[in-house]
Amino acid sequence: MPAAAGPTSMNAASIEGWVRMSGSVVVGLDVGGTSTRATALALDGRRLGSGRAGGGNPTSHGAERAAGELLAALREALADVDPARVRGGTIGLAGAGRLLADPAGRDAFDRAWRDAGLRCPYAVHGDALVAYASGTASPDGTVLIAGTGAIAARVRELRLDRVADGHGWLLGDAGSGFWLGREAVRRLLADLDRGHAPGRLATGVLTELLGSAEVAARPRDTVDALVQAVTRRPPVELARLAPLVVAAAVDGEPVAGGLIDEAAAHLAESAARIRPAGDASPIVLGGGLLTGDTPLAAAVRAQVGRQWPDAPLHSAGDGAAAAAWLAALDLPEVTDPVATHRRLVPVPPA
Repeated sequence: MPAAAGPTSMNAASIEGWVRMSGSVVVGLDVGGTSTRATALALDGRRLGSGRAGGGNPTSHGAERAAGELLAALREALADVDPARVRGGTIGLAGAGRLLADPAGRDAFDRAWRDAGLRCPYAVHGDALVAYASGTASPDGTVLIAGTGAIAARVRELRLDRVADGHGWLLGDAGSGFWLGREAVRRLLADLDRGHAPGRLATGVLTELLGSAEVAARPRDTVDALVQAVTRRPPVELARLAPLVVAAAVDGEPVAGGLIDEAAAHLAESAARIRPAGDASPIVLGGGLLTGDTPLAAAVRAQVGRQWPDAPLHSAGDGAAAAAWLAALDLPEVTDPVATHRRLVPVPPA
């Protein structure tokens, strides 16, 4: 991140603006089901503190527990910051609409905010918008996310406009980590029904679910054991099999490679529901399956590149910093959102 300009290179008016920029602080939080991350940033780009706590999603953990994790992350981020300097904040959260519609949940988050010493206002935005803002400062574009679940969203004027999928494991999330895990098990069950010996991916799935790659003399016994192993656990846990699919695809295993291609097609189709053909606005890819060096990320980039060849393609980056930038946009001294984004949000390579 470039260093902030010093007052020796500025005229009097610029010096006054620089003093305001270096004195004002914004706070951003990226709240997920497994972790909560907070950051405190000066408007000149200095990172003043960061904090991390457990999962803070009220849908997953309940409002009171989620608010406790929010408070823990905030206190850590503000350990060396006077809360009175904080001018605004943003919380990025999956299911933000549900929180805003629940008075008890919003009250719990309000208390956590006050208990951290903060008296400034804060906004709550969906995690898809925060992921988008972590990849680009453009006010209009599309974000496509694949992790445990999958969702595509159209952004207009830095607000979520239209959303596709994100329907959960039972009804959607096509191309997600859950989808890959479920399909890997389904392929294995089909092979066992046919009496086929398990391949590399199937062997890994057997070992992960049953502790052994051995198939019973009567294959139906292994089928029954697999079904029981899956149905005894929460369905979303199938997402933990996704890394097996990714690793097998890297090694050229044909079943895994086919699943990766299908997942990429599903994800691109979700984006196409909300994004017109020929659209040249940016596309941001988010979620663990699309931001790392994975076969699915490569396949989605290729698919998206064919469908929207003129669209800049970005990877999602620091969600907490992006949330802080969204908070900064409401401050009167922020007159150049793009320059402020460059200072506050470390954007990863495209």
